[in-house]
Amino acid sequence: MSQLIRTIVLLSACLIFLPVQASITVGGTRLIYNGNDNEASLPVSNSRDAVPYLIQSWVELGENAKEKVPFIVTPPLFRLDGGHENTLRIIYTGEKKLPDNHESVFWLNVKSIPSMTRSDENRLLIAVKTRMKIFYRPAALASEKAGEAWTKLTFEPRGERLVINNPTPFYVSLYSLTIGNKTIAQPPMISPFSSETVAGSGKQVAWKAINDFGGVTAEKRQMLK
Repeated sequence: MSQLIRTIVLLSACLIFLPVQASITVGGTRLIYNGNDNEASLPVSNSRDAVPYLIQSWVELGENAKEKVPFIVTPPLFRLDGGHENTLRIIYTGEKKLPDNHESVFWLNVKSIPSMTRSDENRLLIAVKTRMKIFYRPAALASEKAGEAWTKLTFEPRGERLVINNPTPFYVSLYSLTIGNKTIAQPPMISPFSSETVAGSGKQVAWKAINDFGGVTAEKRQMLK
């Protein structure tokens, strides 16, 4: 077999197994469910001229968690054609009473499954799952205070480690964290009235957080004692 023919065969094999790229867009990276609202909504769109997709959505406590959660998603399953948009409605059922003095967190899953035609028989069709956090915020908690929660964190050096304390009733998701000259690769999310410990030491800590809209806050710096 000549070099040219061998190259053509290899390229053909690559094309046969080329994955179909997802064209589904979910309108957000996190969802705040205010306790005084009847529901929260999230748009899902399929780009123009894309193949139809089957959209399946559900809420869970964690990855593959079996525990029943007090939320339903409607519609839970629907077809989304190219160039169209639909809205997911997340509804708190009240079947399980959630704490009213601090936030609770759950996971929303949106799985998009592409349709298959005869021409797709030799192609690898991939179902893509998008996961995002749902923060249930009790009605008694003011959202404007949530925007300040990241600034209320306190830090305690303990040898070569640093304890991060969250004295607020809100979850704080850190976007970046630098201790001395060390940047933490995976900054933690600190639960309400809780703490997290990370490896690192230095004279100063700097951090940014993710806000309610999925954006990033300004950087705050603090000297360590």
